Amino acid sequence: MEIEVVALTKPADVNVVFGQSHFIRTVEDLFEAVATSAPGAKFGVAFCEASGKRLVRHAGTDPALEELAVRNAEAIGAGHTFLVMLGNLFPIHVLRAIREVPEVCRIFCATANAVEVIVARTETGRGVLGVIDGEPPLGVEGPADARERHEFLRKIGLKS
Repeated sequence: MEIEVVALTKPADVNVVFGQSHFIRTVEDLFEAVATSAPGAKFGVAFCEASGKRLVRHAGTDPALEELAVRNAEAIGAGHTFLVMLGNLFPIHVLRAIREVPEVCRIFCATANAVEVIVARTETGRGVLGVIDGEPPLGVEGPADARERHEFLRKIGLKS
């Protein structure tokens, strides 16, 4: 077995949801899940098909984000994995809908951080062992940090 680290390439303001699913229908169902849960969302979806033609299937509302998802899916190259690149919203706006897609088996990460995907290669193919999502903590939250977090979540409308 060989292990490879694949760094996702994306602008800092693009969020990504990276996961694993099990069927070619994934690309259409993920598109519908994101589009209906966040009308006006700018996003791109890519899915690595693991059998048959073994293509990177894709869809989206924003051609640049769709192409970004495709390029990263090609780099990862692990069957039945998917990427959703989000342009104008946070993963929290669509994560519940993505989890409810029947084909979705697992979500590795949902983040705007730098992401590295740990991929194993065997004679049979490639699989994801896990991800590195961001950097390690520098300390423990104090009272001022908690207030800042509280205010930020209300400012962006995620808490009232």
